[in-house]
Amino acid sequence: MSPAPNYEFQEWWNKQRDHNHQFFTNDLLSLQITNPLPLPLPDPAADKDRSRSARQLSWLCLLRFQQLANCLASFANASLLLLRTANRRIFSTDSSSDSSASRLYRVIKFFLFLVILLLCFELVAFFKGWHFSPPSVAEAEAAVELVYAKWLEIRADYLAPPLQSLANVCIVLFLVQSVDRVVLILGCFWIKFRKLKPTAAMEYPAGRVEGENVEDYPMVLVQIPMCNEREVYQQSIAAVCIMDWPKERMLVQVLDDSDDVNVQLLIKAEVQKWQHRGVHILYRHRLIRTGYKAGNLKSAMNCDYVKNYEFVAIFDADFQPAPDFLKKTIPHFQGNDDIALVQTRWAFVNKDENLLTRLQNINLSFHFEVEQQVNGVFINFFGFNGTAGVWRIEALEDCGGWLERTTVEDMDIAVRAHLSGWKFVYLNDVKCLCELPESYEAYKKQQHRWHSGPMQLFRLCFFDILRSKVSMGKKANLIFLFFLLRKLILPFYSFTLFCIILPLTMFLPEAQLPAWVVCYVPGIMSVFNILPAPRSFPFIVPYLLFENTMSVTKFNAMISGLFRFGSSYEWIVTKKSGRSSEADLIAYEKESDTFMEATSLLRSSSDSGLEELSKLEATKKSLKTKRNRLYRKELALAFILLTASVRSLLSAQGIHFYFLLFQGELIDGHCVPGWEFHEIQSHGSMVDQTMGFGDQRREAPKPAPEDVKLCAVFCLCCVMLIANKLRPEAGQHRRRFFICQELLKRNINGAGKDAAPFVFVLDWNGH
Repeated sequence: MSPAPNYEFQEWWNKQRDHNHQFFTNDLLSLQITNPLPLPLPDPAADKDRSRSARQLSWLCLLRFQQLANCLASFANASLLLLRTANRRIFSTDSSSDSSASRLYRVIKFFLFLVILLLCFELVAFFKGWHFSPPSVAEAEAAVELVYAKWLEIRADYLAPPLQSLANVCIVLFLVQSVDRVVLILGCFWIKFRKLKPTAAMEYPAGRVEGENVEDYPMVLVQIPMCNEREVYQQSIAAVCIMDWPKERMLVQVLDDSDDVNVQLLIKAEVQKWQHRGVHILYRHRLIRTGYKAGNLKSAMNCDYVKNYEFVAIFDADFQPAPDFLKKTIPHFQGNDDIALVQTRWAFVNKDENLLTRLQNINLSFHFEVEQQVNGVFINFFGFNGTAGVWRIEALEDCGGWLERTTVEDMDIAVRAHLSGWKFVYLNDVKCLCELPESYEAYKKQQHRWHSGPMQLFRLCFFDILRSKVSMGKKANLIFLFFLLRKLILPFYSFTLFCIILPLTMFLPEAQLPAWVVCYVPGIMSVFNILPAPRSFPFIVPYLLFENTMSVTKFNAMISGLFRFGSSYEWIVTKKSGRSSEADLIAYEKESDTFMEATSLLRSSSDSGLEELSKLEATKKSLKTKRNRLYRKELALAFILLTASVRSLLSAQGIHFYFLLFQGELIDGHCVPGWEFHEIQSHGSMVDQTMGFGDQRREAPKPAPEDVKLCAVFCLCCVMLIANKLRPEAGQHRRRFFICQELLKRNINGAGKDAAPFVFVLDWNGH
């Protein structure tokens, strides 16, 4: 016969439901109670068979203790090994003279210690229930409760107001910079709609025309500055030497600042090879290597034969201009004596190599498609990109030539030429192939130089801008837009707002950042930035977070340049991998064959001497095992953001939690450079006896799996944001959870073994 139903639990349940009726308006819980089946009686014989002796139990306990000790020892060894590996691979790019970087790291480290301490304090308060009923100083009983009450008063009266004021200032700067981006986008749309672009007064015929007068072609000097460019020197020299321009009207200068004797010999041999083929090309090497690239170009322009040339084209060592480059750029100078510079667009041969190159492609595509084009069409001024451009030599001499006072000599000479009244032309449809940095270390050093140099230049030329004879509009554009807004304010508010203020508002909830500042406006700006590279749309979320995390490097560089710290004058050549030489060398070979037939030049027999140098090149290209490194500033910042995300989870702040979590994990991803996929080594071989090109075959890169992953992350973020809008209020959600937990606890602990089994059916209402 079955036992009688348990009416006691049913009555207790009805009382609790009536008492907490306001928390169950949405039918959060429904309870189904059924009568249990009769329980079988225990079998004494079976219990006797299952009994164990005391000796067996003691051996079993010893075995369990041994397994537990082995697990603890393994965990301790693994933790120790992880700490040793991390300590060994912690990489600091801070030189001995880089005091700003060390100061910034100490500040970030102190900030990390502070937020971890605050998180522990908030965890204690959360489990004590003080988040829902904050204690007061008068009613506090325990010492910890009194300390927490004092902390609430201090943060509300003294800490939150200045933090909120700083947040408001950064929000205003953020909005101003966003308006500037929108204006640039509208200007670009207007250019596309009206089909505005520079037009040349004349055109040169493609290819070589019989009977043409070479005097119609102006004298052009082509300069290739390089320094220890072992991986890319061949294709850059070859691309310049096969350009479609009369050879007697062009001179190529290879300006080698290499301190490696073997690289010097290789470059010198390459120059001699093209000299034997009839190309006017010279090799220059400075004994006193001062001034970096600016000093190299200045030394080359001091040669006596430079006065015979009218224009100078500059290409960095990893740039490969098309054969018709000069025929598309030089005509824009004809009939326009006030044009000083014709700048062309960069095209990237390795933009799909890994996630880092994809994100760089988004930034640089916006820079060339929007910023450079809009400034070139409407105000005839923009920053010279340092390469892939043609200068009028008269303009260079008029504004004082190359100066060695900053690490951004290209921007320096562009500003001085603009103040002297010269105009610039930007050609968006003329592209020059180049290579993007594929490692985070190389990219970080490049960005440090690009963001510290403008602050050096602004400090040096500020009074020159005020004293110049240009219009007030041009002065305002240079000071407020070109320097302050885009070079100083952008890294300042990006680092301060998203890496400092946002984590602090999690621990000081009295100061708040609106959701549109954290999510919506940055998302819209990211969409605008990706418009020039629409194929990169799946990377919009990593791009948004990556730009905020890179603000650490940019902010540090900006401070270094503004206050003249030692690292601001440090020039480190961006490491090249030479990936652009695979398909291009074949094309260069075909072009060179055509060039040889057209000019009726015989190949020199002295090329056989290159065999010794090719052997030297093959032996020097040894395969080095690259190890991942941990970048300490980025790693510390990642822990700060992840700690803040844990704190935001306690407060159920959805958008803030997702932003901090993804941003912290993204920093973790690039401070351990595992995202630099396809690091394929170069294998040198014998130089071809007829063409002299090295066999630089590489295995084809495997399809990058992060494309699918990033699309999934993007969709997940959208789903989370939509779900966040559908969720009920955070406090009501927490109360419902604690009621469910309490009901389960009471029923399980107090019902006894005779209680009826039950089933909870939860209706979460969309979350």
